[in-house]
Amino acid sequence: MTARRYKKQERHEHILLELRLKPHVRVADLAKQFGVTTETVRRDIEDLGRDGLVQRAHGGASMRAPGTHRDLDERRLERVAERERLGRFAASLVVEGSSIMVDAGTTTMEFARSLAFAQTRVTVITNSLQVAMILGQNPAAEVRLTPGEYLPREAALIGTETCEYLAGYNVDACFIGAAGFSEAGVTEAITGFGAVKRAMMRQSRARFVLVDASKFGQTHISQVARLEEIGCLVSDRPPTVPLAGLLRKHGTECRFPEPDEAPPPRRSADA
Repeated sequence: MTARRYKKQERHEHILLELRLKPHVRVADLAKQFGVTTETVRRDIEDLGRDGLVQRAHGGASMRAPGTHRDLDERRLERVAERERLGRFAASLVVEGSSIMVDAGTTTMEFARSLAFAQTRVTVITNSLQVAMILGQNPAAEVRLTPGEYLPREAALIGTETCEYLAGYNVDACFIGAAGFSEAGVTEAITGFGAVKRAMMRQSRARFVLVDASKFGQTHISQVARLEEIGCLVSDRPPTVPLAGLLRKHGTECRFPEPDEAPPPRRSADA
């Protein structure tokens, strides 16, 4: 019988699954399990380490220690090309003249840059200072910033006042990010972010969750939404089984950019 050949993304997801079940995985054991060289597994671990998902350890890897979620400035340096591509594609889904809610995060910042660059006519309500500043450079955009408790490390506003403000609006769509996307649904790692995302989803006729593929298989402490509640998943590439099967089962819409999409010149809109 021919041994199964694991694709790169499948290996990454399997490594993360193993680390949810035990504190440490060994390179040699993974290489034998996948039927690949130890050098291939080390590269997999390096990739996951750059995404902040694991910590390299002697002879293998361990899960990133709890409570070490990276700040906004650190996260924005990770998976830059993937988030730019995702942001461009998500921005193409915005209907000219519509009203939207956008939450705080590195992926939604790229989404905002694409809207600003395209000078899309849109009304935006956001709890993110960065998103507001970026879209403020778009003369066709009307931007409204929520009140609330300020989180300096995330450049975001959260809390009861934020959610009450959002409850005063009804919009065409929301575009929100996520720290994790798994069989459990959309989850969040930062205190206060989950409540803001849920508030935005309640006030929106259409819901778009922007998740780069490195978040697949991750589950964090705060539950935001179940798979059947999210509306539409927008990512830079499709998830693998079993997550893809669950999305089909729940009838969740999934949107991905074309694989051969050529990136446009680097945008000048920035904050």
